[in-house]
Amino acid sequence: MNEKIKQNKTLWDIFTREEEYQPKKLDQHQRFIHSFSRDKNILNPVVSEFLVKQGFNISYPQGKSFALCLTHDIDVVRPSWLGTISESLEYFFQGKIKNYLKTMLGIFIRRWNPWWNFDEIMTLEKKYSARSTFFFLADDSRYKIISLRKQLQAIDAQGWEIGLHGGYNSFNNPSQLKKEKQSLEDALGKKVLGYRSHHLRFVVPDTWELLAQAGFGYDSTLGYPDSPGWRAGICHPFRPFNLKTNKKINILEIPLALMDATLKHQKLNMEKSWQIIQDLIDTTAKYQGVLTILWHNNYFFGPWLLLYEKILSYASSKNAWLTSGQEIYKF
Repeated sequence: MNEKIKQNKTLWDIFTREEEYQPKKLDQHQRFIHSFSRDKNILNPVVSEFLVKQGFNISYPQGKSFALCLTHDIDVVRPSWLGTISESLEYFFQGKIKNYLKTMLGIFIRRWNPWWNFDEIMTLEKKYSARSTFFFLADDSRYKIISLRKQLQAIDAQGWEIGLHGGYNSFNNPSQLKKEKQSLEDALGKKVLGYRSHHLRFVVPDTWELLAQAGFGYDSTLGYPDSPGWRAGICHPFRPFNLKTNKKINILEIPLALMDATLKHQKLNMEKSWQIIQDLIDTTAKYQGVLTILWHNNYFFGPWLLLYEKILSYASSKNAWLTSGQEIYKF
């Protein structure tokens, strides 16, 4: 595949992320974001388009035409005190005393906690014969991963995947990365394959190399926080290429193309958000690719919940394989 892409220098530079090796500008989280890139048309995966024209094609399991890699970053497992108090006071002044009490007690009573919703997410995905990946933090910054041992093992036992959501400072810190991986594996009771960095912090190609050295099978961080689309111009999983060493890196990248928070931060309404999502799904189907979606567990409410189910329904109707990162990796 690489030899074919090398035929076109423009595509090769996009695919290898050449412009990120010596970036002129980074954002407040030390990220290279889409607004800094010279590649503006990332809703069209130009590398995949080229490969398909060259005869590249994939036959997916069960006769499926393309795939959706469904993922959830678990940044929180309970609402903040400030958010809880604000929401409960709204209920109180509206005279909704039952909702007021339930919201306040949700901090302490797990079944009333709106972000302890892993079973609800899996139940919804089962409806569409889907599986997904839950990426959990293990740096103890938001919650203690060992305290979630039973829940992690229950998710895994039902056929969903547990991956590592690397802490804020892990993307360029090999010892911290290995420590977090070990902590999650101790809680889960098995090896972890998949990784995504918190806040999508990532350095090309260094983070890939660190992940490979730490023993991960795949990464799914390579996407932009400020725009949907394909950062490396490809809607297929791929082995990254290190321009410094002139070698492939021993890890699979399952590139991220859509995140709920991106749509929210762009202040798009549900209609406009759906238009973008539908176009992404249709484009992925056209090139027999993989569309990786990140839907946080704290976005499973109201219109965001309806939008996620609409994604599952529409993609299923187009004969998509709705699956997890580890199943993509194994395939």
